[in-house]
Amino acid sequence: MERFKGYTIAHFRKDLLAGLIVGVIALPLGMAFAIASGAKPEYGIYTTIVAGILISLCGGSKYQIGGPTGAFIPILLGIVLTYGYENLLIAGFLSGIMLVLMGLFRLGSLIKFIPRPVTIGFTSGIAVIIFTGQIANFLGLEGIKKHEDFLSNMRELFLHLDTLNVYSVITATIGLLTIIITPKYVPKIPGPLLSLIVSSGVAMLLFPEQVATIGSTFGEIPNHLPHLSFPNVTLEKVVAMLRPAFVIAMLGAIESLLSAVVADGMTGTKHHSNRELIGQGIANIVTPFFGGIPATGAIARTATNIKSGATSPLSGVIHGLVVLVTLLLFAPYASHIPLASMAPILMIVAWNMSERKEFVHVLKTKSTDSIVLVITFLLTIFTNLTIAVEVGLILAIILFVKRMSDIFTVAKVLPDPTKKRMKVSSQIVEKGRDCPQISIYTIEGPLFFGVAQMFEQSIMSTIHHQPRVLILRMSKVPYIDQTGEANLASMVDHFQKHGGTILISGIQPQPQDMLKKSGLYDRIGEGCFFEHTGDALNAAFAHIQRDRCIGCRHYAFEECRNLVRPQSETMGIYRSSGNLK
Repeated sequence: MERFKGYTIAHFRKDLLAGLIVGVIALPLGMAFAIASGAKPEYGIYTTIVAGILISLCGGSKYQIGGPTGAFIPILLGIVLTYGYENLLIAGFLSGIMLVLMGLFRLGSLIKFIPRPVTIGFTSGIAVIIFTGQIANFLGLEGIKKHEDFLSNMRELFLHLDTLNVYSVITATIGLLTIIITPKYVPKIPGPLLSLIVSSGVAMLLFPEQVATIGSTFGEIPNHLPHLSFPNVTLEKVVAMLRPAFVIAMLGAIESLLSAVVADGMTGTKHHSNRELIGQGIANIVTPFFGGIPATGAIARTATNIKSGATSPLSGVIHGLVVLVTLLLFAPYASHIPLASMAPILMIVAWNMSERKEFVHVLKTKSTDSIVLVITFLLTIFTNLTIAVEVGLILAIILFVKRMSDIFTVAKVLPDPTKKRMKVSSQIVEKGRDCPQISIYTIEGPLFFGVAQMFEQSIMSTIHHQPRVLILRMSKVPYIDQTGEANLASMVDHFQKHGGTILISGIQPQPQDMLKKSGLYDRIGEGCFFEHTGDALNAAFAHIQRDRCIGCRHYAFEECRNLVRPQSETMGIYRSSGNLK
């Protein structure tokens, strides 16, 4: 109810107009998405009504418009072909439960950690599948059998090119041109709706019964909502549909939260991600009882809703009611819509969701992200979305770990007298200047499992002697995980066992907290942690063997000038200079 605070009649007028516009747009899209998913067109309408209303009422965004979307088409079609439509309802129901649980366990914020190349890759792959899937209806081909894999579907097209229907091509071309020119000449009228009206009218008037229609292919669309029902659920079916349901839930979560983020950017508001997942879950739990297919937030319809002046979730509710009224009054007329009229609508949807500019932009970077993008894209097309996302995520993680490993550095350093304030430098060590008793290392980057072993080996392999003191400069280590802590602990134990001392300077809060929780902080000793390297170095001189400094010619530190001479020589110098009383 917070979202309706200060709500007025003026707000309601804006929501009413926005709801009418989006409802008109959603009706043909709902039927088109259902048909492309292997379902009857009315099931897309039922989904638009039920899910659209529930997502607006229960979701976490004021402007979100929910319903069937193009992103689901390859997944749902695969489920229908493999398991049947009844099992799709079970999968949708289970995905709803998963979404609710994701919201209750506050996993909404985790979706943003899915790498952008992965989402662009599978979204573009889905767009290719949707576009090519409409070629048969565009050309009016007959005898086409739908398959799960892309190559088999392409083979079907080539095998049946001889069945091309010129009237279907004319109808589809008229529809496509109408969608393209509508925004330029009549921007206030939804392009998909005008396309359906014009192309269907031309087909009915000029060449009736020459093209396949919704009615001739799927039967008449009933002008009422179905009775509540649900397929027979068994434990065996539930287990079989868990994986498809998880894919639906994950994609639904990604799509809905992306749509909510787009809405935030357009309105300057902020959505509640976990509440959004719960709302999506509730919608997908209820929709199967009406025979509806899975639903999620629709980016294009949400953007249209905002551009049309929506001010609250009521516009989403109105959009669902508009579709319901249209179903009750005009369902018989919708049965006469040619399938060729639906094809260009889905082709344009695929073109718009392809993210072609972002795709090309990532490719131009010629980075590891480009590899993730291409592999995810190709796997989406030639295998399925489940494998594509899994492989894409795993590959992205591996490449991320590799990049973090590459930027992690361990360098032995000493104060550089040529620099202001005696800043440390590794070049001094490389020139042969070193200290046999005090070793200083600068560590940069996160100390995690990908670099932990390299960290320990880098230090141990560069120490050819056993120094008395080891100073670790950790001000540029923002994070340390359990593996990194274990390797650091191993090194600490090694030095302490041989009588050495480890001093740490500049440790950040997270690494310090990790060391305290593991007990390593106490094993090192609170007095061995310093804010600055200079303080650690001053403390280090209390642990060295001064007699070993006599005769040393490295002069690694300023203090060495007073340590390398025998005591008697030093006393003589002080007496002659009058500095010793």
